[in-house]
Amino acid sequence: MSITHEKKTELIGEHKRTDSDTGSPEVQIAVLSHRISNLTEHMKGHVKDHAGRRGLLMLVSRRRRLLNYLKNNDEGRYQAIIERLGIRK
Repeated sequence: MSITHEKKTELIGEHKRTDSDTGSPEVQIAVLSHRISNLTEHMKGHVKDHAGRRGLLMLVSRRRRLLNYLKNNDEGRYQAIIERLGIRK
């Protein structure tokens, strides 16, 4: 269920703003979105995994806070990341 180093490096490469960027909101949202999708697939087969459900809810709320931060500070970057990741309509 965890993200591999190669996949995380690939996500950082796709969403970074500068060459040495690893912690911008866009990168963090992309990594969280990948983890959320993996955990969602896990939850479909393991309905009674309540600890996994709690972890999923924590990841979703962390991503929501980052999206709110980005929306309040830079609307253009917010729109770009939700379109690129397909988070919302």
